Amino acid sequence: MEGKVLQNFNVVQSCYQQNKQFKTRNQREPDQYISALLPCPRGKLALNPKSSMRVHTFSKYLTAISKQRTFYCNAALSSATVPSLDKIDFLKLQNGSDIRGVAVTGVEGEPVSLPEPVTEAIAAAFGQWLSHKKKDESRRLRVSVGHDSRISAQTLLEAVSRGLGISGLDVVQFGLASTPAMFNSTLTEDESFLCPADGAIMITASHLPYNRNGFKFFTSDGGLGKVDIKNILERAADIYKNVSDENLRKSQREISSIKKVDYMSVYTSGLVKAVRRAAGDLEKPLEGFHIVVDAGNGAGGFFAAKVLEPLGAITSGSQFLDPDGMFPNHIPNPEDKSAMEAITKAVLDNKADLGIIFDTDVDRSAAVDSTGREFNRNRLIALLSAIVLEEHPGTTIVTDSVTSDGLTSFIEKKLGGKHHRFKRGYKNVIDEAIRLNSIGEESHLAIETSGHGALKENHWLDDGAYLMVKILNKLAVARAAGKGSGSKVLTDLVEGLEEPRVALELRLKIDKNHPDLEGRDFREYGEKVLQHVTNSIETNPSLKRAPVNYEGIRVSGFGGWFLLRLSLHDPVLPLNIEAQSEDDAVKLGLVVASAVKEFNALDTSALSNLTHSS
Repeated sequence: MEGKVLQNFNVVQSCYQQNKQFKTRNQREPDQYISALLPCPRGKLALNPKSSMRVHTFSKYLTAISKQRTFYCNAALSSATVPSLDKIDFLKLQNGSDIRGVAVTGVEGEPVSLPEPVTEAIAAAFGQWLSHKKKDESRRLRVSVGHDSRISAQTLLEAVSRGLGISGLDVVQFGLASTPAMFNSTLTEDESFLCPADGAIMITASHLPYNRNGFKFFTSDGGLGKVDIKNILERAADIYKNVSDENLRKSQREISSIKKVDYMSVYTSGLVKAVRRAAGDLEKPLEGFHIVVDAGNGAGGFFAAKVLEPLGAITSGSQFLDPDGMFPNHIPNPEDKSAMEAITKAVLDNKADLGIIFDTDVDRSAAVDSTGREFNRNRLIALLSAIVLEEHPGTTIVTDSVTSDGLTSFIEKKLGGKHHRFKRGYKNVIDEAIRLNSIGEESHLAIETSGHGALKENHWLDDGAYLMVKILNKLAVARAAGKGSGSKVLTDLVEGLEEPRVALELRLKIDKNHPDLEGRDFREYGEKVLQHVTNSIETNPSLKRAPVNYEGIRVSGFGGWFLLRLSLHDPVLPLNIEAQSEDDAVKLGLVVASAVKEFNALDTSALSNLTHSS
């Protein structure tokens, strides 16, 4: 391989500089930012024949030769296709309040956008951001890092740890963990577990395919928002761009501490205590209950053995508890039809009292009662609303924009609460609940139809496991009070919820390259579509626009409603329709089809399929 030009290498901690004047090889401490070093400005590296090579999937060591000097390191060739230096666009990795990208090859047309060097730069940038936020602290800061079951998890864990070290922060590795546990580690006060952490990073891409991965960031104030994520990515781009600058390479840094802790034992212990406390400190308040868990081969397998069994529950029939980042059984997503069918089948086959299903990183969940009735989307919100409004009468329930009219009626007319329908995006919903409390409007629950749900009593953390604990509490309390057993107590709580016979979501894609956009951003085009639809329905007496609406346009008519909005991140206008019959759903679809027919950059094929189906 002598003389061959190689790409996609990454310099890490153990580098050697040959001093030609003295003809000695001196090991030195790695410079600040050195472990994020990418290929030289031209994006290529020459292999030195003196270096040792180890070929495997992800790069860890390299040899870099330049005209000025030679660095000698262990080297490894990466099989992943990594973007060259001038093609990295860090801001495109932002996904609302998360960071997401492609971490491994394997899907055609999806090149790697989150290789180790990019990951190191992002982690270093978070370290910079956190150090600035806590600049008044005189001690060394520490950051906890965990991951879900993805196949790229361990590689990115190591890269994140190196990146944090670049910023001089100590690292506490949790290994396989849940997103809620990572936030919780910034609140726990237990030095034996190196808590509280000053910040936390969860390596996850939720329910996305196996080749994806990403990051969520936390401090004790909660998850970082969009503005902070953009700031971190801008810092990361700067670190990445300037890594080969001579001044940066001459700067020294201290070796940071990396320790491993079994924090999940702390987190699960807290869940167990919450159920026992609700049931009057009974040791096994779920004794006799048969509850099956479906973790979808994500990070939620702990819930059966570490939470339910200590509480006395029978968990036989639980499935897909072992972590497997290829997700061979079904997508770990409580909104996915095949996933819900899997947990429903498990409940019925095992004659269980309850089924519980989690997404990959356990910040979302859903349930199934003993008859196979699903508690997800509107029904899950109704159930949690009933539980919360028993504890806090009259409180405001904050949801996302696609919740049903029947849910509003249930919350306000049957439960005596207030329904505040806001925007899509779990962080939007949570932040709105926090805002309402700050201006004197009491809110104790913020929840999305996706299964993201956060409670004021739980520090506004969207925690799928804690949502299930609230449901388990209800079972345990009913059992302790002799008011029945099984999941009927839960089913009774949602009695009276009006549900549509037809519920659809169609995605109308915007062709960003269509001449009609005239070079404009797709968002501007999408807003133009929404305004035109708004104008078109004003003269139709059969339709009524929602007087209070925070996202897109929501219209009632023909015994149902539709919501047309612009996606948070993609060039798509999602259209949600709910109706009491297919004919009424088609009528609503025809209203939208007529209003958008002149927008040629909009793919309305899904809408055409609906309107021509009857």
